[in-house]
Amino acid sequence: MDIIKKYFPDLTDDQVHKLEQLQDLYIEWNEKINVVSRKDIEALYERHVLHSLGIYKVMRFSRGTKILDVGTGGGFPGIPLAIMNPDSQFLLIDSIGKKIKVVNGVVESLGLTNVRGEQLRVQQVKDKYDFIVSRAVTAFPKFVNMSRKTVKPGGKNSLANGILYLKGGDFEEELKGFRDVSVFPLTEYFEESFFETKKVIHLSL
Repeated sequence: MDIIKKYFPDLTDDQVHKLEQLQDLYIEWNEKINVVSRKDIEALYERHVLHSLGIYKVMRFSRGTKILDVGTGGGFPGIPLAIMNPDSQFLLIDSIGKKIKVVNGVVESLGLTNVRGEQLRVQQVKDKYDFIVSRAVTAFPKFVNMSRKTVKPGGKNSLANGILYLKGGDFEEELKGFRDVSVFPLTEYFEESFFETKKVIHLSL
């Protein structure tokens, strides 16, 4: 947790309490259903929680914003973002049911009322959302094609409605052909070597 407090010194007591529970909850769930690698469990706050909160560094969601987390796995980036944005609503989806079981188990243990998980593919989602968030579940152009229909136009946040995508490595080729795209290197916010190639891509839709 120290690494989270280092970059987010203004956490409320409630946020600290919820974030502090994540390590034990994921260790407990991981023994039943493997959603986080053993190596990453030991670095959960850096590689999963802080990485997820790279999106929060780029933009804090305004009250009433609706966010869809596609391919959430065990609940990243959705659960950390939901803790930090209690006035926004989150739907976390994954096609694998046992991962959603973990998501809803963690959500219930934390008492989070602004987030729920469902076993769905993005193509099955009927509602519209202000933002889609995800952690590099596939190549960016493919992800955009799959999910863009779920974004409602306009917006009330500092960035226009669209996609906020956590991605690492070299992906310049993947961004060719997109006009309204911005890239935010996470090295601007976090100094750990893990973030050297990690970025947030914002595509307005």
